[in-house]
Amino acid sequence: MTPRWFTINGQKFFARTWGDPSLPPLLMLHGFPEYSGAWAELASDLQDTFYCIAPDQRGYGQSYCPSGIENYRTGVLAADMAALITELGAPCVVMGHDWGASVAYGLAMFFPDLVSRLIIANGVHPVPFQRAMAAGGAQSAASQYINVLREEGSEDRFAADDFNKLMQLFSANMDLNWLTPDKLTEYKTEWSRKGRLQAMINWYRASPLVVADPDVPLELPPMDPARLQVRCPHLLIWGMGDTALLLETREGLREFVGDLTVHEIESADHWVLHQQAGEAAKVVREWTT
Repeated sequence: MTPRWFTINGQKFFARTWGDPSLPPLLMLHGFPEYSGAWAELASDLQDTFYCIAPDQRGYGQSYCPSGIENYRTGVLAADMAALITELGAPCVVMGHDWGASVAYGLAMFFPDLVSRLIIANGVHPVPFQRAMAAGGAQSAASQYINVLREEGSEDRFAADDFNKLMQLFSANMDLNWLTPDKLTEYKTEWSRKGRLQAMINWYRASPLVVADPDVPLELPPMDPARLQVRCPHLLIWGMGDTALLLETREGLREFVGDLTVHEIESADHWVLHQQAGEAAKVVREWTT
């Protein structure tokens, strides 16, 4: 791994990189509550094929961390990464997980000239996700943690007792055998940086997505599918044991994606890229070459 700093609109962003810079770039976007180091296993497997670039996204790790919820709207986050891709030499393959998937979808939808291929691992397109969360069913129940995170002062409660509540959220109904004591120490180092946990949670506060109460569906305004299309080839890798993002969040995805390949991994959950990094790397390599 080689560290690298980028200046984006005058602000400093930190990234971890793997591989030869002469290889095709693969931009790897982490989710919550991870950081650029979360890609280490996968990037190590793919560095013979790609120049892997995993930035700490805005508000995370060592990167730019402004105050204010408005600084974490998805459009702002996607614009950061669009500028980074432009510096790397567009277009490139973009891969995202969890919240990083939201940024990756934003890049593919609103900066299509910058994304040659889109890879998502247990992440969601905003429209199917919003429909599922508004339905008042299982996904509405599974997403109630979002409302808890959005509460004022939640960052203090989740940081208390050595991040005890954050760890409970991180591991709820999931297999964390991959999170060794050394890795956990590294995560807590990143979470402990000044203002970071608040910034990380501000991604949720800035999002316009709404979560219905269980059994109380919400009526959504009409959406124009033409504005939210993914026009490049799209690979979706899915750990089938995910209890945070249920299968219903994928329903209707083909309405927004013309060229979609889905690869399901039975022996993995939301943390598929840690649990089955070798299989995920094999799938990515075969799909992109």
